[in-house]
Amino acid sequence: MIHPTDETPAGVPATGEVSTRQPENGGFSNRQAKAFGLAAPAATGKNFVLDTNVLLHDPACLGRFKENHICIPVDVLAELDRFKNEQSDRGANARSVHRRLTEMFSVAESLTDGVATEGGGTVRLVVYDPNSSERTSAQLQLFHRIFPDRERVDHRILACTLLVAQHNESPCVLVTKDLNMQLKARAVGITCQDYLNDKVDPREVANYEMRRIEVDPNELQRFASSGDLECGHERRKEVVLNQYVLLQVNAKQTMPARLDANGVFRRLQIPEALRIPDGNSLKPLNLGQKCLVDALLNPDISLVTCYGQAGTGKTLMAIASGLHEVYGRRFNGLTVSRPVVSMGDQLGYLPGSLDEKMRPWLQPIYDALDLLTTPPAKPGSRRKQGKKEGASAESGVQKPYEILVEQGVIEVEALCYIRGRSIPNRFFVLDEAQQLTPQEAKTVVTRMSRGSKLVMLGDPAQIDNPYVDSRSNGLVYTRNRLKGQAFVGHVSLSKGERSPLAEAGAQLM
Repeated sequence: MIHPTDETPAGVPATGEVSTRQPENGGFSNRQAKAFGLAAPAATGKNFVLDTNVLLHDPACLGRFKENHICIPVDVLAELDRFKNEQSDRGANARSVHRRLTEMFSVAESLTDGVATEGGGTVRLVVYDPNSSERTSAQLQLFHRIFPDRERVDHRILACTLLVAQHNESPCVLVTKDLNMQLKARAVGITCQDYLNDKVDPREVANYEMRRIEVDPNELQRFASSGDLECGHERRKEVVLNQYVLLQVNAKQTMPARLDANGVFRRLQIPEALRIPDGNSLKPLNLGQKCLVDALLNPDISLVTCYGQAGTGKTLMAIASGLHEVYGRRFNGLTVSRPVVSMGDQLGYLPGSLDEKMRPWLQPIYDALDLLTTPPAKPGSRRKQGKKEGASAESGVQKPYEILVEQGVIEVEALCYIRGRSIPNRFFVLDEAQQLTPQEAKTVVTRMSRGSKLVMLGDPAQIDNPYVDSRSNGLVYTRNRLKGQAFVGHVSLSKGERSPLAEAGAQLM
């Protein structure tokens, strides 16, 4: 959230202080300034000018600025109008903002005077007219020389912010998620901030190390024999429910554990291998993978989030655990999906059925399914097996996982069509979840019905979606908002297992 109590930027009078500087009104009278929405309804509180991307990112942001004044340039409304017809989450958010503003302004005599918000502040529209404001100040004239294109929406919002700053003694802050916009704003002396409401602490994203809890030798020995250990009040402050920790006496004497809902450290409960009937078995290769399998197979955990860089095995372990559980009849089937870069994009540009349209995006998951469901070759039968596979391809014989897809045991889900669905009794694997926005992640989480399990996987450092970053994407947002719930578990994987080359590339490139 934008913090209104943050230290006032240098050179700007704090709220409530008397300033000896007179606003540079130029050709504006006080009446004109009020008519254009440049002057705030009250002298107290900061003025926050919102960029279009903030409203599209979080339509509920209009109620998150407490006692401060929200300024919405009319050019932002024009940009929202461009997106309102999109059949996507961005379009839905644009429509939501329009409805919310219409509701708030329905009782207002003038949209530029400001109406009260739930937090005790106000929201108002601000008009920027380059013809009327040309004589306003030397600063604005300098701005137009630096950015001469007055029809560009970004430049009009920046000029509007300058005008609001000139007509108010209290601080004025531009709020935008556009990094280039932030650079432009700071270049011309505008105070600028990112929208921080759904950003997580950077330490939660950067640190993948498992927390270590010091215990005495007797406690560790008891834990090794009984499988449980009372957490204790002091230790309870250090961990959250279902967090995985290392109980240690020293660097060499350690045992992994999970804190359950009863405040007890539990030993990991995992099989020797994840066995797929008529397919390949899979064994966790390191401590992180063991913790992930423990969370994936735990019937009391219905949401698992996992961070891990490329090659750590997060997708393969999740798919293997899902098949293991489906064959164990705990779930009716396995559902898999990935964001299609921009989640709202339609899939009609690719030929074929939904499965065929999704195949390019889901190929890593199909690779995992193929590996896990294909029967292992018998010793000494490599050449015959190769000939058999070639013959099968020519005759159209299906792969084992393709038969499961036809039977509905494995389902391919397109996220752009998930809104309104209710998904019961499924093991749902959502790969590359770091590409989601927080609102898109919320849509997926709220689709899960009783008996379903949602697994969200991704690497917060590997993002292609221009609307999110490593601290504000749907994966880290979901983890941050739901941690501590009895039905939520989280694991971070740091050790690569794909190959020495892949591990070196992930670490050094």
